[in-house]
Formats: sequence, C-alpha cells, structure tokens
Amino acid sequence: MRVMVVGSGGREHALAWKLAQSDNVRKIFIAPGNGGTARIGQNLELAVTEIVPLAEMAHRLNIDIVVIGPELPLALGIVDELTQLGVPAFGPTRLAAQIEASKAFAKEFMARHGIPTARFAIVTQMSELEPAVRRFGLPCVIKADGLAGGKGTFIVQTWDQAQRVGEALMEEKILGEAGKILVVEEFLPGIELSFQVISDGLHVLPLATSQDYKRAYDHDEGPNTGGMGAYSPSVLMTAELHQRIMQEIIKPTIQGMDEEGRTFHGVLYAGLMLTKTGPKVLEFNCRFGDPETQVVLPRMDADLAEVLEAAVRRELHRVEVRWRREACLCVVLASRGYPGSYEKGKEITGIDDAEAEPHVTVFCAGVRREVHTENDHTVEKWWTAGGRVLNVVAMGTTLREARDRAYRAIEKIHFAGMFYRTDIGLRAIELLEKIAAQRGQATDA
Repeated sequence: MRVMVVGSGGREHALAWKLAQSDNVRKIFIAPGNGGTARIGQNLELAVTEIVPLAEMAHRLNIDIVVIGPELPLALGIVDELTQLGVPAFGPTRLAAQIEASKAFAKEFMARHGIPTARFAIVTQMSELEPAVRRFGLPCVIKADGLAGGKGTFIVQTWDQAQRVGEALMEEKILGEAGKILVVEEFLPGIELSFQVISDGLHVLPLATSQDYKRAYDHDEGPNTGGMGAYSPSVLMTAELHQRIMQEIIKPTIQGMDEEGRTFHGVLYAGLMLTKTGPKVLEFNCRFGDPETQVVLPRMDADLAEVLEAAVRRELHRVEVRWRREACLCVVLASRGYPGSYEKGKEITGIDDAEAEPHVTVFCAGVRREVHTENDHTVEKWWTAGGRVLNVVAMGTTLREARDRAYRAIEKIHFAGMFYRTDIGLRAIELLEKIAAQRGQATDA
C-alpha cells in the first residue's frame, strides 16, 4: 500500500509511525509533515488547506488510502475532492464534518436526536447574548461556532466577562469568522472524558479510552490549549459507563447522521462531561484527537492500515482489534507563550537521548529538522517551529511506571523557552492507589 497522511502535528507523526509498522505499507507520504515524519516517509510541501492540490497529488502518486489528521481540511471538503478522483480516503465528507466545524449545527443535531448535552442557545447578534446568559445563569459557557483550534471555548463567571467575550468574538473578531455565531451553554460540573470510535458509516469500533489535559498549566489552570498531555486507559471508564456512552451517544449519533444524509466515515470523537445524571456531550470532533492519538495508537495491537482500509470499504465489522494491557502517557513540550504568541527557531537537543530511554517514543509536532554533513558524518539538527513542539510518550506496566519514564526522558530534552505540565496522570495514579489501599491490595497504579 501507498499511504498519504495529511497534517503536520504530533498526531500525524503518531499515525505515520503506526502505519509504518504495517507489513502492507510500502511507502508513506506526509503533507506537509514535520521534522519527525521526515524520518518515516516523504514529506510533501503542501498546506492542509490546499485540498485540490492535495487530492490531485494523491491521485498522481497512486495513493491507496489518504488519512486526514486535522479538522480543517475535512471541513473544507478534502474527502469529497479525493472521492471525485477515485482516491480512497479515511475521514468524513464536508457535510459530515459539520459536526465539529459548526457547534451550532452539532447542538441542534443533538437536540433533534435526543443525545444528552448541556442546554444551549444560539446567538447571532450581540443583543441576544444577555438574554441567553441570564437564561442559564452564571457561570456559563460561551463557544465560538466555527473552528478555533481549541481556543474557542470560554467559561465566564460574571456578566461583564460574558460581554467582553462576546464583543471580542463578534465585534473584534479575534477568531475571525469562527466567532460570527456563538453558542451559549449551561455550565456542567463534573469530570471530562474523551471517547473515540472509528465508524464506517454503519459499524462502530471503539478505540481505547484516554484522558487529556486542555489547560496550559498544572492543576488545570491557565488558558485552554490544543492539549498538554494525555494518558490511556482512562481510570474513569467502567464497563457500565462504556456501554451507556455507546448506547446513548455514539450509536444514535452515527445513525442520526446517516438519516440526515451526512453518513459519517472516520473517527468520531466525543468530548464528554460525566455529570451526576450521566455522560453528556460537550462537543464532537470529526477526527483523531491530539494528543489522545499519541497514547492510544501505541496500545493498539493491530495493523492500523488494515483497520482504516476496512473502514473505507464499510467492512469494519470484520476487523478485530486488541489493546495492550500496558498504560501509555504523553507529555507535551511547548514553547513559552503558547497558546498565545511564541517565538520559533530555538534549537532542540536531546531527542535521541530521550528515545534511548526504555519504552519511550518522541513524536514531533512543531519541529523543523535540518540534515547536513560534517567531516563525512551526517548531522541532524532540530529547531522549534510551533507552539506545541514535542510529545514525549512512554509505556509502562502501570500508569505510574509510564509516567516516571516519560518525565525521566523529558530531562534529556532542552530548548529555550520550553515548558510543560508536571502533573499529567498524577491524579489518576493517586486515585488508583487510593482504591488499591481501600481494597487492601498492593498498588497497581
């Protein structure tokens, strides 16, 4: 097989890494890729928004399957373009991708199909904001309708704060067209959980559970980000909860999308809040999570290429996927200032030293790689090129072991302005150890 992965982040590095392990994959192209993916396959200098050139390139290269990582090309219709050229693609069509591309559409869709979510109101002009906020009380949540790279959700505590957010989005357009329409929701107290499945439009394959960390700083403080770390499996998941999510949320969503002529092929990612009355949907994504993918794929005991090919052929029910018992944990190393403005071009050292640690893999995100020859030797140099720079991922027989390995590996890596959360997985380990102690058993965190 000849495979193309679209995207340039840590998620795409992880996808290329896992696909390269398949005996059926001969060649991998990554568009545009990053410094890390260049070690696995051939990077192509095409932006993810260039959907027509991307589709034409895939056709010209005789690609057997295109795997799309980010949401933006999906929302722009890259799958539709590829399909017109006869190139198999793993991902939803433009219409189906609206479940992420428009929060207003997603909320109205859930209301139509009885899928549990927070009460909401759609705001199309500033004069509608105050009645919506008063309807749900404070605190409440204000969301930009369109794609905002993880920066479009605001929890507001006062009316003045709500007004400032509304003005920034609708009048100052700090997120561009994404903030033209707003969704105001009631605030749901509880614990967040990520739940991902692969769908072929009819059948559904649940992926291993995971937990991600959105806030920039320790103790869930600071602004929302694209994700600062994750671990798998989630300590919050039980067999009963898993079944409830599948029956009340996932299956009705896949069925409802099909009924509305938006048949969903690809990854459906449900961001959930575990409330006192059960799981409720905070948002849907139409692609692999980032950095959740970086902790799920290392635990997958299956050929990813075969799984994705079966999904494209609508034969997902014929595939069996096993999951390794080991835990996996990821810590994101970011540039100072992220998710706001940050500097690029800082030299990175220690990537190979970190990967020399047992059971550690480093996935590159915002990284540029330079290769040159010095004294007849090939020399690699690495430079920062984004906000989220590296994903340090470790496996372990327990979550504590995985965590210890990841943070030990991080000590090997250096670049100016590097920062990261120091508490990834910590509460989960404490919970596991508390449960073990209550049962009078040796800790199995």
